[in-house]
Amino acid sequence: MSSSFSRIVSSWAPRLRLMSLATLCAAALTFTAFGPHSAAAQDEATSSEVEYAVPSDLAAQSLLLDATYAGERLVAVGEFGHIVLSDDRGATWRQAKEVPTQATLTGVTFVSKDLGFAVGHDATVLRTTDGGETWSLVYNDSESEMAFMTVYFENEKRGFAMGAFSFMVETNDGGDTWNERSLSEDLLDDYHLNKLFSDKDGDLYIAAEFGVVYHSADQGRTFNRIQTQYEGSFWGGFGMADGSVMVFGMRGNAFRSYDKGATWTKVNTGTDKSIAGGVQLGNGKIVLVGLQGYVGYSDNGGKSFTEVTRADRLGYAAVTDGPDGQIAIFGEPGVKLMPDDMEKAREEAGAKITAPVSDDNS
Repeated sequence: MSSSFSRIVSSWAPRLRLMSLATLCAAALTFTAFGPHSAAAQDEATSSEVEYAVPSDLAAQSLLLDATYAGERLVAVGEFGHIVLSDDRGATWRQAKEVPTQATLTGVTFVSKDLGFAVGHDATVLRTTDGGETWSLVYNDSESEMAFMTVYFENEKRGFAMGAFSFMVETNDGGDTWNERSLSEDLLDDYHLNKLFSDKDGDLYIAAEFGVVYHSADQGRTFNRIQTQYEGSFWGGFGMADGSVMVFGMRGNAFRSYDKGATWTKVNTGTDKSIAGGVQLGNGKIVLVGLQGYVGYSDNGGKSFTEVTRADRLGYAAVTDGPDGQIAIFGEPGVKLMPDDMEKAREEAGAKITAPVSDDNS
């Protein structure tokens, strides 16, 4: 595992710390919510001392941590402020023209084909209004050394960025201004908030540390904590077409809920490798990706997965639909293409298939 990827992964891992200290840290975040610190971060974002991502022919071949579609365009983000674009579903890539940060970018989302947001280290939030060609810095707090890990927008005006130690900001004017807030008034947690996503009905979920999933039935105005039967970290999750949700993370653990998080069923992922990204493809198949070259395919709606181990044994953090018959996976080596079919992936040179393991992996 490369040193860069190791640094990113370490920010997702469980932390050893005194609970009393954790409570104090969370309380401090709540105390400063809506305070002058938020305004200072916005002032810093508009200052003239901004470092821009350096143009590089290798941007699509360096660490990429998240990707999404902006209409028909595929947009991926990663280290050094790299943002890369593809107008042929991942077959070819070019770098965004103007990105005012060199921080590692960890999450990206688009509200429409033109309007999108990316987040990353140093509490960085970027906005684009031209489909990812150029970006502006709308929030930044390098002094705090906080890392945003995920970003979500309900609509063009209202959205959230969140990450380490439950640090969270909200905007209600399309990113022009941001306010710090807690998950809910009665929650003083300081867990890393690794992935915010929605289900088919618009309920929100956050995959977090220590087997915790947060759920909101009011578009993120309040969240309630759900303790699953797992005690390790969840690194990601997504909603599926049937209305269920899946979360996944360390040591190959994945859980699925069909009842808004009230109960969770363990999923046979076919691996004990940690899982960082997943998606339901347009054809209905579900694919997971993770560390040590793990790519898991499911043809049964996500009930179980079969692993195809990539020969490179590198870490992957995200996966999307790719060119016809392929998926695009993103991680340590940038973006790679693979068949969207498990049997075809197995036939590729150097790929190794691993049958599903027993359901008691932990």
